[in-house]
Amino acid sequence: MRYLLLLTLAITLPAADLSTKKALNLAVIKQMVAAGEAEAAKIGVEVSLAIVDEAGNLLFFEKQDKPGPHTVNFAQRKARAAAIFRRPSKAQNDALIKEGNLATLNMPDAFPIQGGLPILIDGQCLGAVGVSGATAAQDEQVAQAAINAIAKK
Repeated sequence: MRYLLLLTLAITLPAADLSTKKALNLAVIKQMVAAGEAEAAKIGVEVSLAIVDEAGNLLFFEKQDKPGPHTVNFAQRKARAAAIFRRPSKAQNDALIKEGNLATLNMPDAFPIQGGLPILIDGQCLGAVGVSGATAAQDEQVAQAAINAIAKK
């Protein structure tokens, strides 16, 4: 009897009531990684690169040969912070350094170091890219190149 009720409800729900949500898939992630790698090579740096979903869960990670071991954690934490807060990790750095907002240090999942960018497409946050291994500005440049690879489409 319960199954019949669930089946009836499933059949009677109009599709228009369901939201449509974009998501990152492997093909898109590969495009982003290739663009990030190309940008890193263009500016002469090697980095660790992480891509996470909108909840900050790791979808992809790559560490090139030269970055230090700390960059593994840093890239992932930058990406997670950007995804969860839906803004660049640099915004947390600015709140801490420029505004003196020490509360930033107590926020769960905050990581106030430049290099993490949210992936915002059509008003939806699909996740984020985090890069570590070069200067803060270069890390963000590589992350932006990865996002630009799919934002143009």
